Amino acid sequence: MAYEEARALGFLYALAMFCITAYLWYTKRWTRRIGWFFLVITLALGFLIFSPFIPWQFQSLILRDARGVGGPLVVAAAGILVMLALSFLFGRFYCGYFCPIGAVQELASLVPGPKVRVGSKIWPGIIRGIFFLLFLLAGYLFTFGLLRLFGIREFFLVILSTGFFIFLAVIVIALFLYRPFCRFICPFGAIVSVPAMGSRFKIQRMDACVSCGKCERACPTNEAKISDLKSECYLCHRCLDVCPVEGALEYRIVKE
Repeated sequence: MAYEEARALGFLYALAMFCITAYLWYTKRWTRRIGWFFLVITLALGFLIFSPFIPWQFQSLILRDARGVGGPLVVAAAGILVMLALSFLFGRFYCGYFCPIGAVQELASLVPGPKVRVGSKIWPGIIRGIFFLLFLLAGYLFTFGLLRLFGIREFFLVILSTGFFIFLAVIVIALFLYRPFCRFICPFGAIVSVPAMGSRFKIQRMDACVSCGKCERACPTNEAKISDLKSECYLCHRCLDVCPVEGALEYRIVKE
């Protein structure tokens, strides 16, 4: 099988697992162990076939680099639009479980140790917004992909270079700060956070909620309050794990 075909299979994996994951959440069959299994599979695909990396595909699309996307640019654009549409319907399952960049950071966050929480959602948004503008300007005006500076390709292809160690440093930071690349850097994350705000299915508080605040303290992105729009909810399941009342939190369709 050609390398490009294998990378296409990576996208099909993400597409299929996205839908399966949404179904498991909706039917209350999802467990953290299933999530860990998907994270490991996603990480393995990242190392084996360098896929499914939608942030990297997005960069290649901005650079108009058909070789980088592994096929016609229109196909890459369609794939990105599909993931945005699914995120609008069901939330950020791709970012949460099926992006190798996110998967390696999520696994790093599970390592026991002191954790740093960013209480404000404003500063991460501002920093990522600035990077997104620089990302677009560098791509369109200078045909340079800023993601190359972070060594993503070198890390997952195990090319021992400066870039490899830069991304390794990102993973080390992720041991203490939840998903630093996703929340502060990722250009696709900046885009997908917009439809995620209005996603039709979200984790919601039900009438059984006793307002104990445990979900808010457990949420690593500060998205568990009633008023939060869940734009940075990676569906990590931590809030449901700590909830002391059955049925107080549920993943269900948003009622207008």
